[in-house]
Amino acid sequence: MSSFNSAFPLLDQYIENWMAAVNIPGVAIALTDRENLLRVSTYGFADLAARTPLAPETLFEIGSIGKSFTSIALLQLQEDGLLDLHEPVTRYLPWFEVQSAYEPITPHHLMSHTAGITMGAEFPGEARYEAWALRETEATTPPGTYYHYSDAGYKTLGVILEELLGLPYGEIIQARILDPLGMSDTVPIVTNETRPRLAVGYEHYYDDRPPPRGHPLAPATWLEHAEGAGSIASTPADMAIYLRMLMNRGMGLHGRILSEESFDLLTRRVIAADEEGDGSYYGYGLSIQESEGHTYISHGGGMVGYRSHILIDMDEGLGVVVLMNGPAGQSDLEIANYALQLMRAALHDQAMPSLPLTDPTKLENAADYAGTYRLCSQALPELPEGHMQLPGIDALTFVAEEEHLFLQYGDERLLLEQRGRDQFYVDHPDFALFLLSFGREGREVVEVFHGPDWYVSDRYKGSSTFDYPPDWDAYPGHYCSHNPWMTHFRIVQRKGKLTLVYPSGEEQPLAPIGEGVFRVGEDNRSPERIRFSVVLNNQSLRANFSCGEYYRSFSP
Repeated sequence: MSSFNSAFPLLDQYIENWMAAVNIPGVAIALTDRENLLRVSTYGFADLAARTPLAPETLFEIGSIGKSFTSIALLQLQEDGLLDLHEPVTRYLPWFEVQSAYEPITPHHLMSHTAGITMGAEFPGEARYEAWALRETEATTPPGTYYHYSDAGYKTLGVILEELLGLPYGEIIQARILDPLGMSDTVPIVTNETRPRLAVGYEHYYDDRPPPRGHPLAPATWLEHAEGAGSIASTPADMAIYLRMLMNRGMGLHGRILSEESFDLLTRRVIAADEEGDGSYYGYGLSIQESEGHTYISHGGGMVGYRSHILIDMDEGLGVVVLMNGPAGQSDLEIANYALQLMRAALHDQAMPSLPLTDPTKLENAADYAGTYRLCSQALPELPEGHMQLPGIDALTFVAEEEHLFLQYGDERLLLEQRGRDQFYVDHPDFALFLLSFGREGREVVEVFHGPDWYVSDRYKGSSTFDYPPDWDAYPGHYCSHNPWMTHFRIVQRKGKLTLVYPSGEEQPLAPIGEGVFRVGEDNRSPERIRFSVVLNNQSLRANFSCGEYYRSFSP
């Protein structure tokens, strides 16, 4: 164990850097090899208001990491002869229905996110309703051919477990996984009785816009969970037990919970899942990736107020657990990756990797974006509802200086902060609701968007006028819901198309597929839909997003 000591100070510094950079309330981490827990460390607070420090025994909701627990329980039932993963779901849930022109959906398709169904709307309450509500949606691809992440699918799998065993989901996971592994500090469902043991979850104070660095936080909406998509709360040490079972191919301290054959199914590369990372594949509740001769198993988890990640190098027999009680961007994954690099270097007595940068204002390609971009004239004559033109600004000028990019905004010079590929945050009230999103022609940056506003440089060679159906003028605007998983989104119109803008600033185009109905995303296989309705005074007052109801807000 002492050989890893050289890695710990660097890891501590890296975590503290991330916490300061994105204002994470608390982080708990566990490092393990195949046989032993190497380290548990905690940083920050379980409760900001009370200034209660995190402790090793503090519980965190682990979110979608729980999907692999559901898959393990299903594989156990297959070993027992109670379930065939390749039989139609309707064999086990006769009432299950999805509108489809393809062959029946099986548990295998749900476990690998290849059923071609929607992600789901995260209805609160009993999982059976979300499984039942899939009848109101359409499968857009033949099962087994397209990876599309679906919480609704895993909630359906949890219902199958309950129907086959006649027990609640929590009791099944407790008896079949937690007790055999000795995960005594873990709970399989989150209830009000669990709450005193949990770190307080936090979300952004403003839930309808991209957060600034050092953003204020607010306690997250409290929710109970008991379903197969992710309802487990655990500690870093207990999750390290789970990782050791995975590293030992289904063998726990007191015996097997999965056969070798079932473990191979759990971690089989069922389908490419590039959205989980380049070269990633998805198995049953786990991501699998090959890199430089190593096989990695991983999964992230996000709950309202919590983020988590597990990462295992199966060849070295090293694993990392990262648990957080706040919004963290990609920091959970970044911390896990760096921790694993440090452990591997220490194991082989190699030089420690240097601390990665955590400063999003430093860019390698700042010069790509420099120049002046002018407001496209098409936006000037008549501004459609929902248009948020910057006050009195008909041009935006960007200046690159070494590794930084600045916006010259009137008399102010604003430093830009990268939030995604070609996307930047501007810390100024006029830019609060949207990121700046640059567009390219080939490799050259030629335009920039801020919400519905469209600015082009002299490098832009495309069209400046676009036709679109007049009915579309009713759809742009701000829509909100009491759903704590996603409380807001905005629809903007630009260049003759509609775009969905999430609070984080991420954008997805909308493609028309019917009257008032649009596919979400560029991929024509996407099953996600937005349906606009209740048009009054040329404004749509309601938008149904993948079965979740949203309503026009009075605010911009």
